[in-house]
Amino acid sequence: MDINFNKNEDYNKLLLSDLKLRFAKVKLGGGEKRIEKLHAEGKMTARERIDYLLDEKSKSIEIGAFVGDQMYAEHGGCPSGGVVVKIGYISGKQCIVVANDATVKAGAWFPITGKKNLRAQEIAMENRLPIIYLVDSAGVYLPLQDEIFPDKEHFGRIFRNNAIMSSMGITQIAAVMGSCVAGGAYLPIMSDEAMIVDKTGSIFLAGSYLVKAAVGETIDNETLGGATTHCEISGVTDYKAKDDKDALNRIKSIVSKIGDFDKAGFNRVKPVKPVLEEKDIYGILPKSRAEQYDMMEIVKRLVDNSELDEYKPDYGKTLITAYARIDGWAVGIIANQRKVVKNGRGEMQFGGAIYSDSADKATRFIANCNQKKIPLVFVQDVTGFMVGSKSEHGGIIKDGAKMVNAVSNSVVPKFTVIVGNSYGAGNYAMCGKAYDPRLIFAWPSAELAVMGGTQAAKVLAQIEASSLKAKGEIIDEVKEKELFDKIKARYDSQVSPYYAAARLWTDAIIDPLETRTWISMGIEGANHAPIEKKFNLGVIQV
Repeated sequence: MDINFNKNEDYNKLLLSDLKLRFAKVKLGGGEKRIEKLHAEGKMTARERIDYLLDEKSKSIEIGAFVGDQMYAEHGGCPSGGVVVKIGYISGKQCIVVANDATVKAGAWFPITGKKNLRAQEIAMENRLPIIYLVDSAGVYLPLQDEIFPDKEHFGRIFRNNAIMSSMGITQIAAVMGSCVAGGAYLPIMSDEAMIVDKTGSIFLAGSYLVKAAVGETIDNETLGGATTHCEISGVTDYKAKDDKDALNRIKSIVSKIGDFDKAGFNRVKPVKPVLEEKDIYGILPKSRAEQYDMMEIVKRLVDNSELDEYKPDYGKTLITAYARIDGWAVGIIANQRKVVKNGRGEMQFGGAIYSDSADKATRFIANCNQKKIPLVFVQDVTGFMVGSKSEHGGIIKDGAKMVNAVSNSVVPKFTVIVGNSYGAGNYAMCGKAYDPRLIFAWPSAELAVMGGTQAAKVLAQIEASSLKAKGEIIDEVKEKELFDKIKARYDSQVSPYYAAARLWTDAIIDPLETRTWISMGIEGANHAPIEKKFNLGVIQV
């Protein structure tokens, strides 16, 4: 191992350590005191409920753990968006579980909470996965009601999705384990089956105080909408549970009886671990996002037996396209090559940039994978499409458009791993969030932006300096550097993977060694949903 490998390894392990520290804080939700208060009420936390519900020692992945990070500071913060979402196994069946975190503002819905819940439902619908709701929420967070209530992708979309999933035959089970008020009351009741925990669960359109104010009736919340009321009088709920564990055991029992599903038929053989040491990834991935390296060395540590069948290896070399297996599943991999290469004419091409020939190759490869029903895995470390007169004259816009067209119209499931840069239109072509990957996740080394921080800061600093000069201010080298450093610091905070994860531009930030698990569980989920559309590129400029 050379000294550069060791420096990279140290740096990436520090990033991983920071990830673990941040996640440990996030897991506390609203804090230890609020967790203690919940326990005193005889209730489990959202994470405890999910851990009890999922099969012991089985794998699971968490969606949106860092949602809300550094957002809503003026409102006391909203860790994980006030809701925990995991994909895991219940009675051996893959499901998605959504649990309100009552330690965060009593489980109230912030704008980002709605976005995260909709993402969970989107995953359930795309993959036809059973979805379990563990309800414990005070409803919409009123100070921000205008950002969560009326729009198409706001709170009401949740119930629309409940209805759509029911018509699709996707199992929905709800357990009311705390408050369930106002519009939120429709979520459990629009599920296939609903249960309520005695004494701690309650469902009503308006609580006792609002009822008193609205109609003058004096009544306590338990009589108004407790477990006995809804199981014996209104018939709103199907089962009464004596406590949290009783409700969760009931869910396990119901899920255990769900019949098998029609499969998409993706190819899988017995999984084999990579031959090359996976932990070497930490030393291969460079500290600097501008530094060149061989992406093939990363990919070989992600695929079974470290084996790939490369497609067009000598053409379009700034993109790696290859058939391989991940945890036994057949996949088509499209990865940005990050080292300088020579094209067939002996011309140098920069790593990380997408050239016309590589875009053309990727378009053909995507079509092949769709024809063969092979899921696609995009490994992003992309600076964008190549610019300059030579590229423009060579038709980079046309070839790039063909690649974007193929990604957009692909009918096989797509999965995106952001290992480094994710800049500009490169993000789009390599299946960014806007292109409907089934799962999109980042390593701690990732950066997402229109362009790199240094380039963007230089442009913005020049614009600001020109504006100040026009006002008569004197701008010397020292002032220019101050402007640049200030803008660079602000821009860098926005390209952080945590900034993206907070806004759900990615589903998670993960340890690189968890990549195989995420892709494998993602394809297993996608296998629940048979492909019903045919791959068709439509009209393209040839």
